[in-house]
Amino acid sequence: MPTPIRIQNFPLKQETDAIIGIGIEIHKILGFGFLEIVYKDAYEYEFRKNIIPYKREKEYIVPYKDIILQHRFFADFVVFDKVILELKTKDGIAHEDYARTINYLKCSSCKVGLILNFGRIKLDIKRVVF
Repeated sequence: MPTPIRIQNFPLKQETDAIIGIGIEIHKILGFGFLEIVYKDAYEYEFRKNIIPYKREKEYIVPYKDIILQHRFFADFVVFDKVILELKTKDGIAHEDYARTINYLKCSSCKVGLILNFGRIKLDIKRVVF
């Protein structure tokens, strides 16, 4: 029988709980159905208001063998210099969203990612640990 995952054992629990709490607050106020950029703006407001360090649209390079690939990618947010935050407004969190977040973690010094989907009546939350 598998051992149940204990929520208190998640890495960076305090930081991710703060980020998730803000997402829940945003979802309560705005609901679902806005464009992704609206939720990003709301997050940026909340991070500033709560004095939470963040970088929006953080650029990352992609190393490959002995070079850096020409194209870069941008994480929606890096919060506390430790957590990648990706926001979605789709019907659900897709495998591609999970894979992309793993790739962001590979290229960054972050070990934890959060994917929050505002495209449903209930906020979808996925923690990703790398």
